[in-house]
Amino acid sequence: MSVAVRFDDVRKDFGPVRVLHGVSFELAPARIHGLLGENGAGKSTLMKILAGYETATSGDIQVDGTPCRFAGSRDAEAAGIVLIHQEFNLAEHLSIAQNMYLGHEKRQRGMGGWLLDDAAMRAEARHYLAQVGLERDPDTKVRDLIVAEKQLVEIAKALSRRARLLIMDEPTATLTPAETERLFALMAKLKAEGVTLVYISHKLDEVQRVTDDVTVMRDGRFVARAATAELSRQQMANLMVGRDVSDMFPARAPVADNAPVALKVEGLVVPGWVGAQGGLAFEVRAGEVLGFAGLVGAGRTEAFEAIVGLRARTAGTIDMAGRRVTLKNPRDAMRHGLTYLSEDRKGKGLHVDLNLQDNLTLMTLERYAHPLLDLKAGRDALEKAVRDFGIRTGDLASRARMLSGGNQQKLALAKFLQPDPRVIVLDEPTRGVDVGAKRDIYFLIHRLAAEGRAVIVISSELIELIGLCHRVAVMRAGQLVATLGIGHLTEEELIAHATGTH
Repeated sequence: MSVAVRFDDVRKDFGPVRVLHGVSFELAPARIHGLLGENGAGKSTLMKILAGYETATSGDIQVDGTPCRFAGSRDAEAAGIVLIHQEFNLAEHLSIAQNMYLGHEKRQRGMGGWLLDDAAMRAEARHYLAQVGLERDPDTKVRDLIVAEKQLVEIAKALSRRARLLIMDEPTATLTPAETERLFALMAKLKAEGVTLVYISHKLDEVQRVTDDVTVMRDGRFVARAATAELSRQQMANLMVGRDVSDMFPARAPVADNAPVALKVEGLVVPGWVGAQGGLAFEVRAGEVLGFAGLVGAGRTEAFEAIVGLRARTAGTIDMAGRRVTLKNPRDAMRHGLTYLSEDRKGKGLHVDLNLQDNLTLMTLERYAHPLLDLKAGRDALEKAVRDFGIRTGDLASRARMLSGGNQQKLALAKFLQPDPRVIVLDEPTRGVDVGAKRDIYFLIHRLAAEGRAVIVISSELIELIGLCHRVAVMRAGQLVATLGIGHLTEEELIAHATGTH
């Protein structure tokens, strides 16, 4: 059952760009290996080579002592090596069961094997969904699932392949604490059964908790390898970025007593909220960073999508800078000085197949059209954004999909700040972002507040909210159940209010 892997001088070039520079290390069998590094360090590329999605330019990979070069992911899966992608690899219009067995369909005996055995696939799908704790009918269309449920489908799909080596790339990025605990228990069970696991995550507390060994990569190179117990989180972070990152959060500047209210919401009700009484009400002042905490399904994202006109609301008023406004769509919101950066940066934040300049200027095209597009002005704006936001790119003409996750997020932030908003809402701004890019984004958020903007941060990472915000509002079932100031911001307090156990 167990699989041992050895990487020997593995190199990978994409055209003239080398992304892996002679990587060599080993993965011992039946252990949980943490693979760490900033976005762009080469972790995912190396794992895609192991799982058959990419081919190494040079170097060797040995599996159980035998050199292997897989022609594709099907070959790797046949050898028991399965990769759960960070970006979902699901067909939205198909059912859960159909997704889990796509390309691996079970067929009925007889009739020449022409007929699919839907009953068997549904039964097995239900079994693996139960293992990951997803209580959904296997016939449910994937498009009807929330993001966290799609992640659980990806994990269940990998389990259905009966993996001997399972690679998990940011598997808990969208999961609730309870779902994360269930996943950790499942990982321990798989390890006990002899499965080798590779766990890629930027959540160093999770890495410290669940892994046996840690391997660190930086800039496409192997940096360090150690038993997890020998490294503190701080040491892991320093190895990842090559410098001391002990000052993750900037000092909070106090909000002026006479700071004006930038955004005030009263009586907001969104269709589907059950038990919401009186609607959601809150306000945020200029220069303030206001956090929103809550479990998945608490209504945070739905509330702000309703505020900016991305979804319907059945009640509620919105005041900006003391004036009542009507926001029918995101363009209305932008004209009134409010922008919302979605948690789905690739689906709703960026057009990843467009180049960096087109992405940056898309929301403010009228600024660059006289009436023809002023390409030089757009190029100047991009160069300024690259400097101001620390966007790392080798080529300004490249497409957005060529950037690492952290740099895509920085580009998305730059794009949504192009209209010069007075209120900006950031939904999960550091999801899937490495520790170095997280620090950059945290300092950027406080820079925006120092400029007199109001910043709202929706986050599932409690440490992030505690370190960043002046106040944190906690939601549960469409209701605001508590608003905590700096003196009361602890993980215990936030969890107690979010779960209703306070």
